[in-house]
Parts: sequence; C-alpha cells; structure tokens
Amino acid sequence: SWETICASPWGGLSMNKGFSAVPVMISLCMLTGCASMDNLVSAPAVSLKGVEVTDLDLSGQTFVLAFDVSNPNPFPLPVKAIAYGVDLDGHRFASGSTPAEIMVPASGDADFAISVELNLIRTAPQLLFIVRDSLKRDIPYQLSGEFALDIPTGASVKFETEGAVRMQEISRQALKTH
Repeated sequence: SWETICASPWGGLSMNKGFSAVPVMISLCMLTGCASMDNLVSAPAVSLKGVEVTDLDLSGQTFVLAFDVSNPNPFPLPVKAIAYGVDLDGHRFASGSTPAEIMVPASGDADFAISVELNLIRTAPQLLFIVRDSLKRDIPYQLSGEFALDIPTGASVKFETEGAVRMQEISRQALKTH
C-alpha cells in the first residue's frame, strides 16, 4: 500500500507511541514527487536558423536571431522566459534573457525570434569581421540557454546545441532607413 511504501525507511515508527509519522511521510513523499517532476521534462532541441540585420548605423546594429525549437515531450511546453547565450565562430555574440509567450506543442515544433541591439564597432571589433564574413560562408555557432516554463512547479529546461549559420543579406529596409 501507499503507506507501506512511504513509511518503509522508518520501520519502527508507529502511531501508538504518541508520534504521528503521517505528516512526515506525506511531506517527504510530496518533496520526492516535486523533486522528480523536473526530471520528467525532457530538454527541447533548439537551433539557430538565422541571423538578420534589421537596423544598421554607426551608433549600433539591431539583429534578429531566429530559432527553431522541437519539443520531445508528450505534453506542450508553455515558455514564459528565455535565457540565452550565442557564440559565433568562438566569440560571444549575444547573451541575455527576455520574457516570452511561446507554446511549443506536444511532440511538435515552434519558431521564435529575439531582437538584439549591439554596437559591434565599439564593443567587439572581431565580431564585426565575423558578421561580414558570414554573408559569404557558414559561421559555426554555439547556443546555450534555458526556458523558464509556465507550470506550477516553476520548472525550467536547459538547452545546448551547435551548428552553422549564414547571415541573411542585410535587409533593404535597414539600409533605406539610414
């Protein structure tokens, strides 16, 4: 029975001695159940599918990072926030966290995008060359982060992946605004 399974580590505890083991057993069983709840959520597969320059001037650049996410779980993943780090060709390109409202369907896929504002000329001259080269060749990337899930346990799932991406041509709209 349930009481026997949860109480078995204490063997000698009984209700007759003035000590009630029931609250302790219920608390321990609940804690064990909650601790293992996080292990029930498998990490999604996340990939960087594109990097696009949407705004370009001497004071800064705005990039949109587009991602694909695949949910291996038999239940949907309601994502309420994303923490991320993106390295391009071995150099930190962007990192941060942002609120999100993404519902990744059960055993399904979803897309999302993050807008990142940088000043590559001032903060990372080596990244300026990587971005320029990525118009001509695929650039290796490493992606890591965490999805904060909007579920009662407050669970989060980490992701980590690597691949290669080519910068999309600078949009004509970004060039026209400056």
